[in-house]
Amino acid sequence: MTMQAKAFDTNLFKRILKYTKPYKFRYYGVIFFAFSLALFAALRPFLLEITVDDYIKTASKSGLLTYVIIMGFALLLETLSQFYFVYWANLLGQNIIKDIRIKLFKHILTFRMKYFDNSPVGMLVTRSVSDIEQIARIFSQGLFMIFSDLLKMIVCLVVMFWMNWQLSMIVVVAMPILVYITRIFQRKMQLAFEEVRTQINNMNVFVQERVTGMKIVQLFNREDIEFEKFKEINQKHNQAWIKNILYNSIFFPIADIISSITLGAVILYGGLQIIDENPFTTLGQMISYTMFIGMLFNPLRQIADKFNEMQMGMIAANRVFDILDTNDDVQNDGTKTATHFHGNIRFENVRFSYIDNEEVLKGINLKVNAGETIAIVGATGAGKSTIINLLNRFYEINSGSIYIDDQNINDFKLESLRQQIAIVLQDVFLFADTIHNNITLNNPEITRETVINAAKEIGVHKFIKSLPGGYDYDVKERGVMLSSGQRQLIAFLRAYVSNPSILILDEATSSIDTYSEELIQRATETITKGRTSIVIAHRLATIINADKIIVMDKGQIVEEGTHQELVTKSEGYYKKLYDSQFSLENNS
Repeated sequence: MTMQAKAFDTNLFKRILKYTKPYKFRYYGVIFFAFSLALFAALRPFLLEITVDDYIKTASKSGLLTYVIIMGFALLLETLSQFYFVYWANLLGQNIIKDIRIKLFKHILTFRMKYFDNSPVGMLVTRSVSDIEQIARIFSQGLFMIFSDLLKMIVCLVVMFWMNWQLSMIVVVAMPILVYITRIFQRKMQLAFEEVRTQINNMNVFVQERVTGMKIVQLFNREDIEFEKFKEINQKHNQAWIKNILYNSIFFPIADIISSITLGAVILYGGLQIIDENPFTTLGQMISYTMFIGMLFNPLRQIADKFNEMQMGMIAANRVFDILDTNDDVQNDGTKTATHFHGNIRFENVRFSYIDNEEVLKGINLKVNAGETIAIVGATGAGKSTIINLLNRFYEINSGSIYIDDQNINDFKLESLRQQIAIVLQDVFLFADTIHNNITLNNPEITRETVINAAKEIGVHKFIKSLPGGYDYDVKERGVMLSSGQRQLIAFLRAYVSNPSILILDEATSSIDTYSEELIQRATETITKGRTSIVIAHRLATIINADKIIVMDKGQIVEEGTHQELVTKSEGYYKKLYDSQFSLENNS
């Protein structure tokens, strides 16, 4: 249920409170200090009344000094209570969002690739960072602050009625009016805050995508177009905040007017009572009531703002829990641990679709023998990359079975399955870290010596050492400090040091310079030696020596055989593809 449909979702609130269980001592500590804060706050005006009526009016210097010291001590206790209350409430909120953030990120790591295909990165970043941070405000600015303020108001009212019920009635009559106005503005601001969160999410998604794709934006001269789009989104974000500011600008002056009128009424009535020498109203009470009115009306006029802080946290929690409740995990019911594969792979009548009723693979039957290097070729969209996605279980097949060494891949523990399969993609992703950490991916079992020896074996050690800092060279975000060919070499080394049983090269030799291609060819020969390898390639010249070539078209295998066998088929799909590429290369 969304926050729009319900002003306050108690089930959601109970779910949030469950995260306080590991911090019970601090949780109850905050409540304790809320009580002590309310008591000490109400004690000061009461002591002030006694001081004025019993010692100032009677000119008792010793009594005045004694009560000033007592009030100072009460103020000190109130200050300490305030400190621990605020500190522990904020600390509790930060501990809770730390736990939620860990749980959320761990949950996201289990999602199938299909989820990420349909979810903008900016949205996930917003949920994982700013939305979770907003949840902390439920405790630091919302729940406990509201509880403390209400408790303080109740204690103050009790003390006020005990001191002078007539003056208290004047205050009580005005309070429902402020409560009613507060409720009206609270509803308005709730909707405004929800719109603010929506616009923040939209802005994060837009900015993240444009910054990531800045090369495309500039390459196609779309700076002005994207700037206009950003201005439009920014304007909506600005309008959402202006609406919130407008409501606050109207509400707080109205609350101040009601508070001032109430104070004036108390002074007028109390003053007349004192002038008429009514024994039930004293000067000390008059002075103390000016303090009480502030203690009552200031929290009351701010309670709408604090309630909205809590509502914003609830809205943010609702968004975060939507992801936590998403059941899009890769099924990991396997019980077998894959320690090493011989490398026999078999697809049996495998069907798969990214979108319902739009099959990408249409009954694929494929057999790869251990130690073989097979190549998969075909037009874009033929289903080549889908095969390797399914082998790694990034997606779940619609029907059929996939076997490795005559064992269904679903029977293996997912982590152990993927540990035995290494992939080198065309679009290499490198983290903003050192070359060494990008190769080992911070695996402590892979030593620097192992990395260096592996680099020498596949012929990339010299290239890495030529960089400033060598293996400690920071490649920056997505490896922007390296060329595409250099990133490919790092990816080959990353795959090699993981010592996989099965190696997959997905377009790993396209779009690179001649020098890098020579290094990659050497690296390919080294890392494919003695292990089952699947090579997906557009450039047919790179897979001529493959043990078997699989030709795909529109989700089906249309031909298979060696290069020599396939080029002899005069009307064959592969021969036409090869002749077309050969002709283009000769003309270029």
